[in-house]
This record gives sequence, C-alpha cells and structure tokens, in this order.
Amino acid sequence: MEERDVAVVRAVSAWFREHQRPLPWREADPVRGSGYRDAYRSLVSEFMLQQTQVSRVLEKFGPFLGEFPTVHALARAHEDEVLAAWTGLGYYRRARLLHAAAKAIVERHAGVVPETLTELEALPGVGRYTAGAIASMAHGGAAALVDTNVSRVLLRVEGKDLGVKESVAWAWERAHTLARTAHATRGTSAGVFNEGLMELGALVCVSGTPRCGECPLARTAPDLCIAKRRGLEGRIPRAAAKAERTAVTFVMVVARNRTGRVLLEQRPSKGLWAGLWQPPTLELPDPLDEPTAPVLRRALKLTGAHGLHRTSEFVFKTTHREVRCVVWACGLSGTAVPRKRRWVAQSELRTFGLSSPVRRVLGC
Repeated sequence: MEERDVAVVRAVSAWFREHQRPLPWREADPVRGSGYRDAYRSLVSEFMLQQTQVSRVLEKFGPFLGEFPTVHALARAHEDEVLAAWTGLGYYRRARLLHAAAKAIVERHAGVVPETLTELEALPGVGRYTAGAIASMAHGGAAALVDTNVSRVLLRVEGKDLGVKESVAWAWERAHTLARTAHATRGTSAGVFNEGLMELGALVCVSGTPRCGECPLARTAPDLCIAKRRGLEGRIPRAAAKAERTAVTFVMVVARNRTGRVLLEQRPSKGLWAGLWQPPTLELPDPLDEPTAPVLRRALKLTGAHGLHRTSEFVFKTTHREVRCVVWACGLSGTAVPRKRRWVAQSELRTFGLSSPVRRVLGC
C-alpha cells in the first residue's frame, strides 16, 4: 500500500465518521451491529437515489419501507402497489427493476441479499455502482463504487483533467485501489471510505466552487489534493454538455361517469412513465398543435362524451422532456370501457401508479 493512499483513506474515513448526515438507510444492521448497513434498506435506498435528490428520497424511503418492510413483502406485492408507493420519485423503471430484484433474491437466495459482486450484478437493475455499494457497506467487502460525487473527488485529489469518457474508466480504477487500501488498513473499511467519498462530494467537494477550507484532506496535509495545490479545483472535472429537453404535449381528458368515477388507462410498458395510469391522453410532438373537441373525442374513442371542454394547462419538466399538459374534462355516458381502461373512484386513486403531473390533474 502506498503511504499517500493510506493517508487519503484515513482522512476521508475519519471525517465521515464525524460529519455524516443521519440518513435512515445508514442505520446499522440490527444483527451484525456497527459497521454494517442493513442490506435490504441499502438495496432500496440505492435504487431510489439514482438520479434523485436526497431530500426527495427522504420523503419516500420511510413510507415505502412501511409498506414493504422486507424483501419477501416487496416480492409478494403487485406491481401497481409498488408503482403507487414510488410515486414522486420518477424514473419508474427503477421501481420495476427493484421489484424484480426482490423477486430474484427470494427465488435464488432465500430472501437474503447476496454478498458477492457477481451475485449482486446478476440481479435485475443492479450495476457496478449498486453492487459495490451493497457489497462494501452492507457486507464489508473490499468493493469500489463510483458515482458523480466520487468521480469529482478523485479527479480533483489526483489533479486529473480528463474528458468525460476517460474520467469514468480512470475513476473506477482509482476507486478500486483505494477500496482495497481501506479494506486492508487498520481502523477503516471500504464501506466507510466509500460513503465518506460520496458524502465529501455531496457536502464539501461540490461541483463548481468546492469548499476547500472544510476539506479533511486539506486539514490533514494540503499536498494531498493535487488540484488544489495547482489551482485547478474550479476546472476539474470538465463540465459535461447539457442535453436539450424535447418538447411534447399531453392532452388529457378527465372523464367522469354519473357516480363521479374517473376513467383511467394504462400507459405502454416502455417509454416515459411506462405502465403508469392516466386519464385518456393524446400525445403530440408539436407543443403548438392542439386538437379540437371533435378530433379529441374521436382520437381517444370517447363515445358518449358530453360537455367536453378545456380546463387548464401547465408545464412539467423531466430530465429529457418538457411536457405541456393540456387538461380537458367531460362527462361520459355508459359503463363499458375498452381493454386497459377502467373506472376508478377518487378514493382509490392513491393505490394506482400515477405520474406526478397526473396526480396534479386528478387532485390526489
């Protein structure tokens, strides 16, 4: 082990033990005690935290575990229940993959989250990062992980001004070396060091202008961070080009019958908000091209619609799309509905997987 690597590992680990946020998924495993995370809680949190802010996950983590407290409970649940509990976190494909991973853990591992990287990566939706997180934090393995925060910290510490693609490969190689060092160094572990790197990137070594005065590496030995020593901390890492959002229009018709039930349909199994439920909706690529009431009635097969009128409009932004939601309303005679549509009482809406804009439209 290199002396400098040991110094980095010790400094980051000691700082994390003192400054870590009290996040619920960091609670120790009740059986194995301090130093080991609960593997199921870790699995759920890692799926939730992908491309989602910690504040949003904090709102959803407790209620989700309240409904599905164990791997077995999640595996037994219906997909609609899982999607409903996931509402507000976005990227609903993650919920389906987490559900599938729970089923695989029950079927292949008797309900115990596996320990090895090979077994973990064989689970649906579990890639290198998630496998490394669970293997190191929950099971004490010498596994590495790299996310945006970890990559930023490592690139600055080593003063590496690399392109986006180059930096990913380099960061994983460097993280592996440091994780092995942490595992072999007395008083530290790969799990604690990995969490320390992520926390350091989230709180101190932030994008843009880092808070170098609060950095444990600067306090331990100023020369440990090469970017700081060379005055490059504001230029590393290179900024990635932001993709433009695609503009689309969703024309939703909130149709209710005489008892006040609302008509819902299920979205396709692939694409935006896949498999979630919504009012009958017409999707248009051009945000300026809006249909008339007769066109909308025919296009959405709303035979028996009466009083069809436009009620409101708002814009909802996802990572890749700017969705203009145009809302219409009508009454609908008759009770027969096509396949994949159903009448739902207002009180039952919370049990359905609905996107955030649909919840806004339906007031639930």
